[in-house]
Amino acid sequence: MSAACFFDMDGTLVRSNTARLYLRWRRERGEAELADLLRMGMWITQYKLGTVDPVEIGARVLAQFRGVEESVFREEMLEFFHDCVLPDVMDDARREVERRRERGETLVILTASTPYVADPLAHELNIEHVISSRLETSEGRFTGETTSLCYGSEKVRLAEEWARDLGVDLERSAFYTDSVSDLPMLERVGEPRVVNPDPRLRWQARARRWRPLRWR
Repeated sequence: MSAACFFDMDGTLVRSNTARLYLRWRRERGEAELADLLRMGMWITQYKLGTVDPVEIGARVLAQFRGVEESVFREEMLEFFHDCVLPDVMDDARREVERRRERGETLVILTASTPYVADPLAHELNIEHVISSRLETSEGRFTGETTSLCYGSEKVRLAEEWARDLGVDLERSAFYTDSVSDLPMLERVGEPRVVNPDPRLRWQARARRWRPLRWR
């Protein structure tokens, strides 16, 4: 069986949280209120401190997209990606992706985000595979629900399913992430790699003697 290298997106390949970047981008275009930006900042802070349920936050955010045409949103997100996400891709992340490619490993973005940002990033970095959350649509419009939430233990299940289909051995594979929510996936692979960890992951890494990496 072959080996793969999985990369989280926000805080790992990209130095910022793309949801926050997106809301700031819309604010600058006059399409979002300052209160929306502050609310998102509060949710992200609470998430990092572990004081709020991220699934509940996701449900609140998704409800705002109910009825939006997927094709229109996809085009908007391409513009957003080139304006805001692309400049935020870390140089160290690019170098590590290339190093892993040279080793012959299958490259994967494994993220709780959606393909509307993850797919353009994968194209930019020439990463072959994306495993992400998926939004439900009906007649070409978002319903405000997900068909797949790639988060926590569900992220592990989706990675295992993907690995079985492609003949990948997770025990020989690596995973890079900054978030404590990815601890189940870090423990599932043979090579856990902690990048710019949040406070809770830093503590977990210290307990497991995983050496954190500093990417810029």
